[in-house]
Amino acid sequence: MALPQDAPAVIIGGGPAGLTAAYTLVKRGVRPVVLEKSDKVGGIARTENHNGYRFDIGGHRFFTKVDEVQALWHEVLEEDFLKVPRLSRIFYGGRFYSYPLDLKNTLSNLGAVESARILLSFLRWKARPHRREETFEQWVTNRFGRRLYNTFFRTYTEKVWGIPCSKIRSDWAAQRIKGLSLTSAVVNALFGTGDAKTLIKEFDYPKYGPGQMWECFRDAVEARGGTVRMQTDIVGIRRDGSRITGITARRTDTGETFEIRGENFISSMPLSELIFQISPAPPDEVLEAARGLSYRDFILVGLILKQAKAFDDNWIYVHSPDVKVGRIQNFRNWSRAMVPDPDKHSLGMEYFCTEGDDLWKTPDADLVALAGREIEALGLATAADVEDGVVIRQEKAYPVYDETYREHLTVLQNYINSLENLQTIGRNGMHRYNNQDHSMLTGILAAENVLGERHDLWGVNTERSYHEDFVTKDKEPAAAAAPAEARPQLSEA
Repeated sequence: MALPQDAPAVIIGGGPAGLTAAYTLVKRGVRPVVLEKSDKVGGIARTENHNGYRFDIGGHRFFTKVDEVQALWHEVLEEDFLKVPRLSRIFYGGRFYSYPLDLKNTLSNLGAVESARILLSFLRWKARPHRREETFEQWVTNRFGRRLYNTFFRTYTEKVWGIPCSKIRSDWAAQRIKGLSLTSAVVNALFGTGDAKTLIKEFDYPKYGPGQMWECFRDAVEARGGTVRMQTDIVGIRRDGSRITGITARRTDTGETFEIRGENFISSMPLSELIFQISPAPPDEVLEAARGLSYRDFILVGLILKQAKAFDDNWIYVHSPDVKVGRIQNFRNWSRAMVPDPDKHSLGMEYFCTEGDDLWKTPDADLVALAGREIEALGLATAADVEDGVVIRQEKAYPVYDETYREHLTVLQNYINSLENLQTIGRNGMHRYNNQDHSMLTGILAAENVLGERHDLWGVNTERSYHEDFVTKDKEPAAAAAPAEARPQLSEA
């Protein structure tokens, strides 16, 4: 074992949250050590490279109304930040529906009779809604009616989560689709107005995919004296009373084990995994709460097709129950630099699963063949067009908002808050299905806490990153110095 090292701040995880925290610290003269398990930075926002074709793990739009985050993106990436027009559609019942809603297209696809039924269902549920909104199903039905819920929400959502919508907490609906209603969608279709987050017309995107952003963040951290250790797994976290004193880590490439002592610790690793690394172990009720958190995993099947054009969308949501694929990315339409050959294009076929299930264990060659058959079934290409393929598996991609997650998370939150010098940030560090700008904001605020400020990270939620302006320190010095409860917050989006 190597001799212990000392660091003023140790950050677990080299994704958007962890690297933003590190960058915020090095700009203020603090030199942190970042420990990243993978051989690539970016976490679920990384970019994978297969024979020169670059694949985004999911689709990562760079859109925010948090001025601090927007400034960081442009500060770090500079001229390689592209402006990309948004185009996406829904595939359902053998037809493609424009999204955002185009009234003519939607009515034409549904037909007059079905459109009338949807309207009547909407009016019925507006008149007599569910009295309680505890589940996703209840939340959506109250706003769209039962018939539209069954048409456009149920199948896709159950593909993503692998459980019935009646078992998913309403928190997730409120976070992901708040601000969008049938009324606002129709108004937007008729008059081109509406400000719901899902209706933005364009977004920023790094020329070589989102991983380029986090590679630049890593380089900027190291250029200012910080350290980013790749292929480094956490195998132990030492606790002395209410303080964390150090971390035992192991290099996944060499097997070398080493220790790092620190004054401050910030973690974006999955909360359930973090708890089980702490020694002495937390109380039994905390361990039980960690066992109770669930995750949904993800497989990207990247297809390289021997034709120059597939479809015009950035991505397509596949609501059809006849195929397993849930969403399809067209990377050439995100950035032409993602595809090195101008006579070809690449698609990302996204499959939602649970680690260890039949889909997760399917051999790579069989998954590529499945994706080829399904892209043909959808009429977007033929299986014969598939020239090459790659399979990328992502563990713990989505924290699950099931019936018990909230009570478990409350226990874990209280325990983390009892530790004086440990903060958790980001999607998995807080078990919150957020976007990368929200993850970055938690990283900024955690770094500011290391520097002496007082922010309640658990009180930071996500809506303001889409719907309202976030007051930055440059614009409002008094707000930056205020206690966490007085500082403007993001709310669920």
